[in-house]
Amino acid sequence: MLGTIINTITILAGSAFGALVRTGIGEKYKKVLFDGLGLCCLVLGANASLPNMAKSEFPVLFILSLALGGLIGTKLNLAGRVDRLNARLNAKKGEGNNGVQGLVTGCLLYCIGTFSIVGPVLSALSPSAGWAWNESANTFLYTNATLDFVSSAVLAASYGWIMLLAAPVLFCWQGMFYAIGYFCGDGMPEPMRVELSIVGGVLILSSGLSILGIKDCKTINLLPSLLIPVLFYLIRMLF
Repeated sequence: MLGTIINTITILAGSAFGALVRTGIGEKYKKVLFDGLGLCCLVLGANASLPNMAKSEFPVLFILSLALGGLIGTKLNLAGRVDRLNARLNAKKGEGNNGVQGLVTGCLLYCIGTFSIVGPVLSALSPSAGWAWNESANTFLYTNATLDFVSSAVLAASYGWIMLLAAPVLFCWQGMFYAIGYFCGDGMPEPMRVELSIVGGVLILSSGLSILGIKDCKTINLLPSLLIPVLFYLIRMLF
């Protein structure tokens, strides 16, 4: 679990640093940060989705996942709930920062990807050495921690202290995969990881489009899409 703990700490440290310097950043510089963040989301989302599409056993599954997940999210009005929560938070703080949506974007960036999914599983498969800093099983998570420190600082400079809440989300996410690897040995099926990466990459792309003001795809309504590949492969394993 050392890799996951370090990854969590780097997000806390990066978020705290970004939030502290945020008040000293002028609006035009915040605009530059937003634009840079949006472009990074586009690149990272494409990088997560496109390479994995060639590995997909069912190339249409991600389409089905986004369609069904979007319908579920729209029915539950997840985006509307987040907007109302943002409005209440901003009314108390007297500012117009869309912090909750920033938090969702951060959680997607931190949690979706090979490093954050495969890393905890590899760490769990070597539990006896999993606490050693130089243990190769934690290499993915140390790399991920470095990337997350930078991205969390940028996000917190844009959205503020609320980004600290992404750290426990990442810890629970990676902890879940650590438990899967520890108790199941081989961890999650590779095809499931591929499909999660494709769908997650599309959601990160969608967040980038929203941040850049190109198109508000209501990414929060699409979040249930991540459950569809998991359910698909669980049902498939049963039958």
